[in-house]
Amino acid sequence: MRSILLLLLTLVLCNSCKKTTTETDQLTVMYLAPQNIESAKGFTIHNHKTHKEIKVVSPWPDAKNELTYILHPKGTEKPFKSDNAIFIEVPIERIVVTSTTDIPMLEYLNLEQKLVGFPYTDYISSEKTRALIDNGSIKELGKEHNLNTEVVLELSPELIIGFSATGDTKAYDLIQKTGIPVVMNGSWMEEHPLGRAEWIKFVAAFFGKEATAEEVFQNIKKDYNEAVTLAQNVVDSPTILSGNMYKDVWYVPGGNSFIAKFLKDANTTYLWEDTDKTGSLALSFESVLEKAKSADLWIGSGNSKSLAGLQKENHKYGLFDAFKNKAVYSSTLRMGVKGGLIYYELGPMRPDLILKDIIHIAHPELLTNYEPYFFEKLN
Repeated sequence: MRSILLLLLTLVLCNSCKKTTTETDQLTVMYLAPQNIESAKGFTIHNHKTHKEIKVVSPWPDAKNELTYILHPKGTEKPFKSDNAIFIEVPIERIVVTSTTDIPMLEYLNLEQKLVGFPYTDYISSEKTRALIDNGSIKELGKEHNLNTEVVLELSPELIIGFSATGDTKAYDLIQKTGIPVVMNGSWMEEHPLGRAEWIKFVAAFFGKEATAEEVFQNIKKDYNEAVTLAQNVVDSPTILSGNMYKDVWYVPGGNSFIAKFLKDANTTYLWEDTDKTGSLALSFESVLEKAKSADLWIGSGNSKSLAGLQKENHKYGLFDAFKNKAVYSSTLRMGVKGGLIYYELGPMRPDLILKDIIHIAHPELLTNYEPYFFEKLN
C-alpha cells in the first residue's frame, strides 16, 4: 500500500513539473521570439530559452556603460540575479514613452492603445494618437521632458521608454525606485537611417510583437534600397548645402551623420561629405559661403516658412546661389494640429520617404509622379 502511494505521488509531481515546464515553454514561444539586428549599432538582442537579453550600448553620447534589460514572461521567476540588469516582465500592457519618435513605432505595431502617458502631448502630430489624447486615454505628464512623477505613479505604467541627450537620468532613476522599470531608447544616436528605423524591434520585444516589427522593417528596408538603386543610375550629382545659422554659428551635418548618408544615397554631392563627424560641424558664415556659394540645392534650411522669412533671419543668406535660384527646401513646413513637426516624429521611422523626397528634389526626372512627404520648397 505504501509503495502504491509513493508511486501515485511521484506521478502527480512529474505531471505537475511537466505542466509547469510546458506552460513556461509556451510563454517563451509567445513573448520571446528570436530577433536579428541588421542595421542598428546601438543595441543588441540575445535570445535565451527562458529570457531575452537586450543591451543598449549607445544610449547617449560618450556613454561609459552599456544598459542591460532582461525580459522574461509574466508569471515566471527572474532567470537569474543581477545588480546591473533591469528585469522586465512581458508582455507590457501599459506604457509611457517620452519621445515623439516612439509614437510611429507603437502605431506600426498596433500598440497605440497601450500608451497611457506622454510629456507635453502637443508635440504629438499623429491623428491616430491625437484622438486618444483628446478622449483622455493618454494623459499629460508635464512640460517638455520633465516627467510629473506623481501623475506617472497614478497611471501605474508597466514600463517607461525614456531617452537622454546628456546622460542625465535623475528623473528616470527616481521613478525606477518605485518599481516601474525604465529603459533608454538610443535610436537617435544611429548613423545609418535604417539603423534608426530598426529600433522598432527594440520596442516590439516588450510586447511580443517581434514578427510584426520584422515585417515592417523589411518593407521599409526594401523601399529604401530600391530608392538607392534608382538614384545611383543618374549621372548628374547636384551639390548640396545644408543646415543654417544659430546665433553666430552655422551648423552643418557631419560627413558621417545620418543626414549625410541620405544625401549620399540620393546620389548628390554633399559639400562636407569628407568630414568624419557624426554630429554637426560648427562653422563660421564666411567659411560656409566660401564653400557653398555656388551649391545647386539647399536642403534643410531650418524653421523659416518662406524665402522672405529666411532672409529676415539673416540677410546674408541671399548671397547663396541656391537662395537666388529659389532652390531651398525645408522639412519643417508640415505640422500637426498642435504645432508638432511631422518630420521629427515620423521621419526616423520612415527613412525611405525621406530618401525619396531628396531624390525627387535632386533628380526630379526619376520620380515624376511622386508627392514629397516631408520636404517642401520655400517660396
